[in-house]
Amino acid sequence: MAFLQLTHASILNSNAQLLVLPVNNAGVILDPVLTRAKTLFPDNYHRYHSACRDGSLSVGSCLLYKRTREQSGLGISSNGNQPSYIANLAVSNHPYYPARSRWLIAALIDLQQQLIPLIRYQGIRRVALLARPLISDNPRDPISNKNGSINSLPLDWQTDTLPLLTTYLQDLPKLRIDIHMPKSIDL
Repeated sequence: MAFLQLTHASILNSNAQLLVLPVNNAGVILDPVLTRAKTLFPDNYHRYHSACRDGSLSVGSCLLYKRTREQSGLGISSNGNQPSYIANLAVSNHPYYPARSRWLIAALIDLQQQLIPLIRYQGIRRVALLARPLISDNPRDPISNKNGSINSLPLDWQTDTLPLLTTYLQDLPKLRIDIHMPKSIDL
């Protein structure tokens, strides 16, 4: 059984073995934390951006990336606190559109299936999930698409997103999942 914990700590300073970053499948990063992760983990961003360009990253999927470890140079000193894996959850099809429940559910199921072998064979025990891209500024304002028709409602953190995360991640064995929240939301 996984232990889920909400925290305001910075995800980029966590000692997690796996970072879970909610992204879009357009390859455009607008969130400031994701932009910083782009510069800290350029190998992951290059793979993510390439998958978006060639169309292999679809909405509702998870792109898991195993990072290569630096063996020499200045990067070796900070290597111990960096994640071994980064999971890019494609929960939106555009950087300005929030996640939808069906996309988040599909991405979480894909993440769950990819995590089982990592937990069992690679010893993954600590996961950090960035929650900011999953939180909408106006949770109950309908979203209209290019035709002007109402598409769907963005996810609300308390009633939609948090229960989905709990439902799909709590059954993972022997795992601690820190959900990194923005400071504007009370824990």
